[in-house]
Amino acid sequence: MKVSRTARRLVLGAVAVLVAGFAMVVVNQPGPASAHGSVTNPPSRNYGCWERWGDDHLNPNMAQTDPMCAQAWQANPNTMWNWNGLYRENVGGNHQAAVPDGQLCSGGRTQNGLYASLDAVGAWVAKPMPNNFTLTLTDGARHGADYMLIYITKQGFNPATQPLTWGNLDLVLRTGSYPTTGLYETQVNAGSRTGRHVVYTIWQASHLDQPYYLCSDVTFGGGGTDPTTPPTTPPPTVPPTTPPTTPPAGNGGCTATYARTSEWTGGFGAQVTVRAGNAAISGWTVRWTWPNGQSITSSWNATISSSGSSVTAANVSHNGALSANASTSFGFNGSWNGTNTAPTLTCTSR
Repeated sequence: MKVSRTARRLVLGAVAVLVAGFAMVVVNQPGPASAHGSVTNPPSRNYGCWERWGDDHLNPNMAQTDPMCAQAWQANPNTMWNWNGLYRENVGGNHQAAVPDGQLCSGGRTQNGLYASLDAVGAWVAKPMPNNFTLTLTDGARHGADYMLIYITKQGFNPATQPLTWGNLDLVLRTGSYPTTGLYETQVNAGSRTGRHVVYTIWQASHLDQPYYLCSDVTFGGGGTDPTTPPTTPPPTVPPTTPPTTPPAGNGGCTATYARTSEWTGGFGAQVTVRAGNAAISGWTVRWTWPNGQSITSSWNATISSSGSSVTAANVSHNGALSANASTSFGFNGSWNGTNTAPTLTCTSR
């Protein structure tokens, strides 16, 4: 009888341990939507910050070259570490009721305000895009999509100075459903829009009533009007892009090309593309002199210094090393008066 009782106690103890262990496993399991996705082209604000700074988030240059991402990292680094979790639940398709004006980029301050910094108004890094482009949403969890709604801001709206509201958006596309392939693409036509805009994507995932709300900053056109002050006369014709400079000898060299991405009365946006020569380089510096007194007001993805009309732009930590014939780019906004002539660039490498 003694043996029987001892055995019974051992069995009951083992069962209790197993039950407790099972309970611990259940408690620590992630929820049904532990991995998600985002728009990766043009990159959403949260994905773009992570893509540019995820492995370099302590770089002090972020505040100068990418100030909107810097404020987001400072507010809560998990905004970017969890770049693929910007969703709400049980919205029932009534997106405008669930997400108030001024809170569109954070999904109505979802996840206890984790993404609130994405609603900040300012000069977010904007990717130059053609007016007809392919939008790509990457879904690591392969949830599938019931649909995507693609909105673009109206001409005349300036995301650098105005909070985003539903009234600022035009619905340009509603897609059909997508199977659980993990990559959802659609062609988007931005019409005749020019200058800075926000592409706003709602991804209705299929596995649950779980919509994602994603802001992507873009620049359309090559010489369009400023969203804030439409000119009374057409903007001047943008001259051809400056031809690349001849690569210096040694270390593969580099070339730099200049392209104006937008222009308005008294202001403009530009992008410089740096390309390595026939050998890899570990860093680059681009120099130019403004021909007509232009000046830079903000920049990203380069450390820029000016002395009078002379400008020096050097790589930041994440875009200096380039393999042979590889390229990177940096951008800036500037002011001009008179004639906004393209400068001649020189590029040196190390």
